[in-house]
Amino acid sequence: MSMAQLLQTDTTARPKPRPRPRGRWLPYLLSLPALLVCIAILVPFVTAAVYSLQRYRLNLPYLRGFIGVDNYIDFLTDPAFWNTLKISLVYTAVTVIAELLLGLGIALLLRRPTRFHNAVSIMLLLPLMTAPAIAALMWKLMTNPGFGILSYLVSLLGVHDFKWASDPSTALFTVVLVDVWVYTPFIMILLLAGLRSLPRQPFEAAALDGVPASFVFFRITLPMLAPYIITASLFRLLDSIQQFDIIYAMTQGGPGDRLMVFQVQAYLEFFQYTNVGRSAALLMILWLITNILSNIFIKNWLRLRERAHGHA
Repeated sequence: MSMAQLLQTDTTARPKPRPRPRGRWLPYLLSLPALLVCIAILVPFVTAAVYSLQRYRLNLPYLRGFIGVDNYIDFLTDPAFWNTLKISLVYTAVTVIAELLLGLGIALLLRRPTRFHNAVSIMLLLPLMTAPAIAALMWKLMTNPGFGILSYLVSLLGVHDFKWASDPSTALFTVVLVDVWVYTPFIMILLLAGLRSLPRQPFEAAALDGVPASFVFFRITLPMLAPYIITASLFRLLDSIQQFDIIYAMTQGGPGDRLMVFQVQAYLEFFQYTNVGRSAALLMILWLITNILSNIFIKNWLRLRERAHGHA
């Protein structure tokens, strides 16, 4: 028997190695964190859904019972609920649009990856590293009519006794200003990453042909940047419509009910009025609205992605 035949016989005679038990369990171990996160999300969600179908007040525990969708029906005839819905949507729309425009403008200014632009972009991220509640307290001090630095600067412009968050006519403007200061860097950094990742060939061809800058921006830059804009807007929309810390730290939903958004109203229903069922129903309605808006954004994002790949 030749040497090649001996080697072949020896190779075929060897039993195949059995998979180690450790390798067999490795996929399950790697998916365990995702399972734990899923459980941590589903348990509070199901609990809130169950509580929303009950008459449940902490100060009257003996009256607890199942009432079906009565909590939801009560909201339909409650003017306070429609005021909360209107304020939440207005606050979300104003903050997202303002932050998107400012973030896009700053990203366009810092588009070239130079050392100076990189340093400026890092400095602009500092507000994002501040806890929103701490930022709101800082702005509350700066807008104090008695000793706030912003009130002093406004008085130099001839506007005296500006009430900021304590006036119903300017309260929304004040909290939007804080929200824009905190979260504009988030949109800026996402759009800046998108701008720097765009292919250079269309812009170089437009520069060679002498195409106006406005045409390049509206016909080349914006369509190519649209998926990034939708992604950034979706993240901010989901956060803005659930805003709590900035509004509660500055006004507790006031003055009056001027800034009574969903999260603040649900918080007050639970901790001030001890109405667990009504608070849970508010949060379930907020989840439904968030789910609908996010689905709309995701469908548009997928449509733009297909168009970018030439499938639309």
